[in-house]
Amino acid sequence: MTETELMQARTNPEFLGFLEEKEKNAMESKNIAELYEVLDSLLILDLDDNRINKVYETILMIAFNTVQTKLDNHTKFSLQGDDFFYIRAFYEHAIEKWSYKNFQGAKELLFVLSQIIDDELLTEAIYVKLLACDQEVDLDNFYSSTVMHQQTARDEKYAYFILDFKFDTKNYLASKAKELSELHEKLKHLLQV
Repeated sequence: MTETELMQARTNPEFLGFLEEKEKNAMESKNIAELYEVLDSLLILDLDDNRINKVYETILMIAFNTVQTKLDNHTKFSLQGDDFFYIRAFYEHAIEKWSYKNFQGAKELLFVLSQIIDDELLTEAIYVKLLACDQEVDLDNFYSSTVMHQQTARDEKYAYFILDFKFDTKNYLASKAKELSELHEKLKHLLQV
């Protein structure tokens, strides 16, 4: 959207009414896909921070409850349908913790996520981040020293995740097998119900 289009959307009472109604319905139904549509719209339009925070908190609450259900049932998420949004919420929350240098919190979230998704490419990328959090590598340093700035074009479902690094991921993880095993031992209690 151009700046002019954004300004028109921000001041269009019909659109703002539609967005408010969509937000109300999404909050009541706890539909995570709808909530993300609302959140993305609020962010793009740079609307009220309180509304943004309320929608985001609702998304996290729903995601955490659903993750707990997956743990209880010993099932995994795919990157299909609503599962994608639960993964996205959990992942974004982990990255947020990491950005505030809450390495332990980020590490715990990334570990749990690595254990409940059924996608090898994403799991491997999460392991790379998990190891960086374990070494307390600052997020900015991680991005500058480890992440490929040009990510490989992939299926749209991967668009929200950093997957490409300045090394071969499989070889790197093979060289860190001992560290990953030790991390698993330290954090496996998080998977117990």
